[in-house]
Amino acid sequence: MSERTAPRTATLRARAEIDLAALRANVRTLRAHAPGAALMAVVKSEAYGHGAVPCARAAVAAGASWLGTATPEEALALRAAGLPGRIMCWLWTPGGPWREAIEADLDVSVGGMWALEEVTRAARGADRPARVQLKADTGLGRGGCPPGDWADLVRAALRAESEGLLRVTGLWSHFACADEPGHPSIAAQLDRFREMVAHAERQGVRPEVRHIANSPATLTLPESHFDLVRTGIATYGISPSPELGTPADFGLRPVMTLSASLALVKQVPGGHGVSYGHRYVTPGETTLGLVPLGYADGIPRHASSAGPVLVEGKWRTIAGRVAMDQFVVDLGGDAPAPGAEAVLFGPGDRGEPTAEDWAQAAGTIAYEIVTRIGTRVPRVYVNEEQDG
Repeated sequence: MSERTAPRTATLRARAEIDLAALRANVRTLRAHAPGAALMAVVKSEAYGHGAVPCARAAVAAGASWLGTATPEEALALRAAGLPGRIMCWLWTPGGPWREAIEADLDVSVGGMWALEEVTRAARGADRPARVQLKADTGLGRGGCPPGDWADLVRAALRAESEGLLRVTGLWSHFACADEPGHPSIAAQLDRFREMVAHAERQGVRPEVRHIANSPATLTLPESHFDLVRTGIATYGISPSPELGTPADFGLRPVMTLSASLALVKQVPGGHGVSYGHRYVTPGETTLGLVPLGYADGIPRHASSAGPVLVEGKWRTIAGRVAMDQFVVDLGGDAPAPGAEAVLFGPGDRGEPTAEDWAQAAGTIAYEIVTRIGTRVPRVYVNEEQDG
């Protein structure tokens, strides 16, 4: 058995290349899908793994008038980085940084009485009104106020508003099945949202924005657009559901390309076990390539013996188990040099797999594939300058 190891170079072990021109183009495309509504670019979880601050700046440059995060800490980090304008955060727990959010001029979501009590108490301490968006649970069954408690929440919010403690800036909700065309819950949730909005407005709420549309609804349900659409995964050029269409069907382009440099290429005989458990045994004499990425970098272990990789123009499949820091591909006798590029996924222009291909291999969704790429993989931003 012979082997070749990669020489010491400045080449990165692995990289996630983030094409900001593609992101800007995606934002413009999504705005065109909802021309009568403002657009919120959702940059939670480090912009679905792409990098929150650079992606937020690119989205704003392309016309996103709102930014959205899950946690208040994510939103506060955007403010600290100098992002102006409207930023909303919605995943709160008791004792959260309400006062910091108020002082940073964030829009905060309130879906229950405990949260309203905490934000009004913080507003008294901050000596300025909070910007509050009331969330309605129209059928998703996660966060948000259920219909039976809505009247009480609206009444309490209006009382706090009359005392100068808050301003109700929005009414909003979230779909459960917008990525499943024709699902009966879609129409039911829209009807419930309209009813809950109408009740709040009859009581005197004057929201700046009403919103329920996520990425799939933005692309396929114009009746759901209201005043604002919230685009998450579609911002990054990934279809929210293969059933709805490919990214190209919607005029979108994937933003992330994940690649690595082969760390080792070696010739082995037939019958040679590969990786933990020897779940793969070479069927004959061949060459193996070592890809220096593993589940510590976010490569799904569920993609063992299934994940696709492009090496020198050919699709390869992971041979055996994904380990913490590395996995192996059977090169079928080809012998690329150590350091040769292995592309795990990208837009597909060069014949490389896509995030959706990896999702199919791992039995998950493309959202998870890009979001889970870890911090050991450097993000390399290209096309940072605004187009034209």
